[in-house]
Amino acid sequence: MKLFRKILYPVVPLYYVVVFLRNKFFDWSIFSSKSYTFPLLCVGNLSVGGTGKTPMIEYLIALLEPKYKLATLSRGYGRKSKGFLIAEPNATSQDIGDEPLQLFNKFKTITVAVDADRQNGLKCLKENYPWVDAVLLDDAFQHRKVTAGFNMLLTAYDQLYCDDGVLPTGNLREPKSGAKRAQVIVVTKCPENLSDLEKTALIKRLNPKSNQAVFFSSIQYSDTLMSSTSSRSLIDLKNTRFTLVTGIANPKPLVAYLEELGLDFEHLSYKDHHEFSNSELELIHSKSLVVTTEKDFSRLNSEAKDQIYYLPIQLKIDNASEFDGLVEEYVGAF
Repeated sequence: MKLFRKILYPVVPLYYVVVFLRNKFFDWSIFSSKSYTFPLLCVGNLSVGGTGKTPMIEYLIALLEPKYKLATLSRGYGRKSKGFLIAEPNATSQDIGDEPLQLFNKFKTITVAVDADRQNGLKCLKENYPWVDAVLLDDAFQHRKVTAGFNMLLTAYDQLYCDDGVLPTGNLREPKSGAKRAQVIVVTKCPENLSDLEKTALIKRLNPKSNQAVFFSSIQYSDTLMSSTSSRSLIDLKNTRFTLVTGIANPKPLVAYLEELGLDFEHLSYKDHHEFSNSELELIHSKSLVVTTEKDFSRLNSEAKDQIYYLPIQLKIDNASEFDGLVEEYVGAF
């Protein structure tokens, strides 16, 4: 893969210029972008996946749901359907995508919508669900045809956008200068014991604008595994060999966490949003005990196998009161 990227190096300047000019045309209003009269919060990144957008969406839902009627809108990556769809009780990952299905199964009072055309998706949402107070846009930072009022840019602790380059040799969807559009930058997947000195060094490397706030977040793993019908303590697996199945962009933190607990497992690793074949599903379902991520669980759970468990995670934000205050101030202004 590294060799292939090196071969494609001559393409980088062309990709950079095309994306840079596209952004400039939106900045200069040559390309039009639509603004909205209701709170529109965008969670996105500059890189191709692996920054923890879904945990952030879940955090925002938990924060705002007690006061507001919420909707989420995403592309629904990996779905087989087209156009605008609302998640319904019989929805599958092939209908709406694995991450929207995860949100729909976890939060029963919100509206979960998918549409690759974010303008059309927002139009349909407000026409059919006028009571929605605020919309959370998942992975929409590059969708410049929509102007979000509050942009949250996520960047992973071990792969900061400021140290990366654009596709195809790097992992950035657009030049790092695009970060200026964000009101908030969140460094995700940080060690929990991150020192103030290192935070200061990271902020210096990111070099935010004066109007941008920088926060740090970490992932907290639950101590309880969940299945369709039951739960069990993670530590109970201490003397039980199991199979870990992941289809996410970066499984390394999860693998490291399970290894730190001294657990014994084999790891079946697939690409992000992997569509499992029948033979792969047969292999996975043949295992006596399977642990997976919540996102992957939505695609592996079609037969409701009791031996398949997922490990819930939760986002922890350093200086959460200030972060929450910025979000609530924006939404409450409407």
